[in-house]
Amino acid sequence: LVAGSIASTGDMLRAAFHTLGTEKGVKTASSCFIMDLKRPTASGDGVVAFGDCAVIPDPTSEQLVDIALATAKTYRDLTGNEPKVAFLSYSTKGSAGGPLVEKVQKAVELARPVFAENGIKMDGEMQFDAAVVPSVGQLKNPNGEIKGDANVFIFPDLQSGNIGYKIAQRFGEADAIGPNLQGLAKAMNDLSRGCSAEDIVGTVCVTILQSVNK
Repeated sequence: LVAGSIASTGDMLRAAFHTLGTEKGVKTASSCFIMDLKRPTASGDGVVAFGDCAVIPDPTSEQLVDIALATAKTYRDLTGNEPKVAFLSYSTKGSAGGPLVEKVQKAVELARPVFAENGIKMDGEMQFDAAVVPSVGQLKNPNGEIKGDANVFIFPDLQSGNIGYKIAQRFGEADAIGPNLQGLAKAMNDLSRGCSAEDIVGTVCVTILQSVNK
């Protein structure tokens, strides 16, 4: 389903949750942006994913696990590339502390068996530079599974995620495709009420790709 050109995002999300529900094994519906980069990352990825940047304002540790797994699957479905997931924070492996860091640390511990079962690489908590710059990753996280080669980035809350994707879009000139809804039992995406015909076609294409494995 693609809809929303004459309805608010809130109305569309309520309709999706009521009629579709969440995917088996997933308790949390969320979103991600596919970022088509102007310049590839140091590891050679021209397309990356940011989640969640549009749906859940302050996710719990458990919800971060659902967001990360759903974003990894969306990235794989839409790009055909293997996801390498970084749980972002202002700390890398205990370099700082506090409740915000602890929330991400708990999410990482909960995520390890889930991601191992799905054969997806993940690591955290880590700062963005350790996640995307190999030389920094080697320095700050030498024994980690992700050392500057992440292509899926999980933000600790909606505020940082929304700011992050807009910085990449406006300063880095990346094309931001989304928000793409995920974690639902069937593929559904929301349109902006200011959408163009091209926006509708692009969202339909994304939704078709998401629906292949559902």
